[in-house]
Amino acid sequence: MVEWLQQTDGIWQYFILFLLALAPLLDVFLVVPLGIALGLQPVAVGIIGFAGNFLMVLIFGLFFKQFSKWREKRRQKKGITAPSKRETRARRIWERYGLPGLALLAPGLVGADLAALLALTFGSSRSRVITWMAVSLAVWTIALTIGSVYGFGYMDLI
Repeated sequence: MVEWLQQTDGIWQYFILFLLALAPLLDVFLVVPLGIALGLQPVAVGIIGFAGNFLMVLIFGLFFKQFSKWREKRRQKKGITAPSKRETRARRIWERYGLPGLALLAPGLVGADLAALLALTFGSSRSRVITWMAVSLAVWTIALTIGSVYGFGYMDLI
């Protein structure tokens, strides 16, 4: 995908960037700096990065019950009983800081999409999870966009 991004130009670069942001586990932490490093317009990159990540959070929020059933069947089929390292880390954050803490810390630690799923699994309401993840993604997207513009500008990469 990154090669496609480099080889295309115009609106197609933004479309590929959106697909990257939409992919699970590829958060704004990768998409925003990548787009800005390639010389794309920072505000557009931020909006597209946010939109792709938030769309996944929305999809997971709206279809959580179906996803949860599928995931449980898959885990049973593979014989997985213990939580993953990411899930354990998210559970510790959840127990210490609750939903706001998980939402604000998770994009950098476990990813916004996984954090949304975990928050729903831990019993939070769908609307609260979607709201807090939107706030968190907005904060991180703005910070990463500004940081990438000034960081890459300082290094004369863009």
